[in-house]
Amino acid sequence: MLKNTNIKDIAKAAGVAVSTVSRVLNNHPDVKRETKENILRIIDELNYVPNNSARNLKRASSKNIGIFVRGEYNPFFAEIVESIEKEISANGYSAIVHFHHNEINAIESAAQFVLEKKLIGLIYLGGILTKDKERFIEGLNTPMVFTSTVIEEDVNKDLFSSVGIDDNKATKGAIEYLISLGHRKIAIISAEKQETCAALARYEAFLEALDLNNIEFNNALFDSGDYSFESGYDSMKGFLHKEMDITAVFAVNDMMAIGAAKAVFDSGLKVPDDISIVGFDGLNYGTYFQPSLTTVRQPNIELGKRSTKLLFDNISNKSSVEHVVLETELLKRDSCRSIIS
Repeated sequence: MLKNTNIKDIAKAAGVAVSTVSRVLNNHPDVKRETKENILRIIDELNYVPNNSARNLKRASSKNIGIFVRGEYNPFFAEIVESIEKEISANGYSAIVHFHHNEINAIESAAQFVLEKKLIGLIYLGGILTKDKERFIEGLNTPMVFTSTVIEEDVNKDLFSSVGIDDNKATKGAIEYLISLGHRKIAIISAEKQETCAALARYEAFLEALDLNNIEFNNALFDSGDYSFESGYDSMKGFLHKEMDITAVFAVNDMMAIGAAKAVFDSGLKVPDDISIVGFDGLNYGTYFQPSLTTVRQPNIELGKRSTKLLFDNISNKSSVEHVVLETELLKRDSCRSIIS
């Protein structure tokens, strides 16, 4: 490992100009994809972390706090962001929001976001934090809070604060509810690339709940989507085409659950008369959908408030680090019914 790697070393190894490396580090769009990927690979191999001492001096007078959102537009994250922005404004600071659409190099991009905008603190929403990425956090020496982020167990949690929920407990509660209604043929609509998101924790909890109730899972009852209405619709259509006699479906987010319900209706069936459906998140969409959606409600407003409080605590006192797990609630609505005779 090169301990004193600088931007010139990166440029030389990649065979490009220093300005090209700079554009990649600052996430400018005018770099060819192949070139960008090669530079990012070299940065990772050389464990390059920018020397930020000069920029940190400028950052000291900043009143800007960043909100870094990992993933495509998500109504659930939108509600959290709104809550965070209100809290930041109430404390006399300004919020700068950045959406990042690729899990690869997300932490590096978040670090560059901090530097480019001279942020005094950052709230990071979604995605995953792995052990090999913690050096970017340590190199910044900037207060950070990870919210609704999957954090691997071996990551040094003294470097940041976090706020989230217990996905395992929440999912098991939802599946136990379906089982209590007599459902045993339960399908799941999870997410693509489960290893990079909370979907994996929810999928594993789903399997554990079935196992605890002596229900054997058929892999044909698994499908994945991209958290959208459309992907939930397509997954449900696929299940119905297989004619597996499914009586219930659990989707790892509300949008896919609603899409699945629409597919049931379009197939000439009814929710919950023919198939019960449970979602996850507790979005307002589910309240006004017909029938109203049974779902695991995440405390999105509280997630935003607690994240902001932890960040300001850390800004005031660098040693103030805390990891908070908030409770969820299973909202039992009209999309589920008992099939016990």
